Amino acid sequence: MADHLEASVTLPSDPASVSAARAYVVGTLAEWGLPEDTEVSDSIRLIISELATNAVQHTFGQSPTFTVDVALDRDEHLRIGVTDSHPRLPRRLPAAVQQDNGRGLVIIRWLIAECGGRLRIRPTREGGKTISIELPWTVPAQPVPAAGQQEP
Repeated sequence: MADHLEASVTLPSDPASVSAARAYVVGTLAEWGLPEDTEVSDSIRLIISELATNAVQHTFGQSPTFTVDVALDRDEHLRIGVTDSHPRLPRRLPAAVQQDNGRGLVIIRWLIAECGGRLRIRPTREGGKTISIELPWTVPAQPVPAAGQQEP
């Protein structure tokens, strides 16, 4: 594999774009050798869903698009970033029992920690922000069996 691979897609800030972002990232990673039916792929799928949802829901219509960047460096580090043009940085909301949203970054931080990665939030030069994750690149030897299936 090459020393550095990159892929990027810009999508409209629309709820339908969340599934498009998820499919784009999972498809790209499959092309790079990460099977879609692994625990790591499932974690990445959830992380992208949360990041893309935040880019759509929390920009209050002030970011007409968001961009998803995927990069793999020397088969060691996977970086995925979601950039929008809204200047407000995410903030932690107080945990409330009846709260229906606001837990996305908590979920992301937990998944990243479980995978041995890290989260970065930084403003862009254009006045928006990028929320990115970095994970160690580990391609499993064999796919994880789906629920209800037995291993050979």
